[in-house]
Amino acid sequence: MAQILHTARLQLREIQDSDAAFLLQLLNTRDFINNIGDRRVRTLDDSRQYIESNIRASYRQHRMGLWVVEEQHSLAVLGLCGLLKRDTLEHPDVGYAFLPGAFGRGFATEAAAACLQYGRSALGLATICAIVSAHNKASIRVLEKIGLHYQREVPGTAPGEMLQLFA
Repeated sequence: MAQILHTARLQLREIQDSDAAFLLQLLNTRDFINNIGDRRVRTLDDSRQYIESNIRASYRQHRMGLWVVEEQHSLAVLGLCGLLKRDTLEHPDVGYAFLPGAFGRGFATEAAAACLQYGRSALGLATICAIVSAHNKASIRVLEKIGLHYQREVPGTAPGEMLQLFA
């Protein structure tokens, strides 16, 4: 298990096969589906396939991706956070998703800020952006807290979908 970074309260590590149940739960929360999208992951086998073909593929191809966020002392899994390189964006972006039990405790802000710092220092990324649905006010607050600013609207992946780009 490769630990990527840690903060005062959190540690971020590469995803493992044993995280399949957590990922299945996260991808099927109402907040994930409403704010990020339905990944159509419905079984543990689907989840293991998603880990390999999406998350680990990003690690291999880009040396970055979504990392599992754990509370440092209890090792409770809270969510995912990391850096993504999407074909649709010029620069890598910071992304995150947390289980509902982790909401409102500053974990997304702490993890996303650490990922920005890691991207700049360890990966040498000069520009890091983020995309967010306009209705996702909590996520917009996180992006503003970590120093990103609204730039413009960009097309999403769903037909007619527009997302806000922050950088």
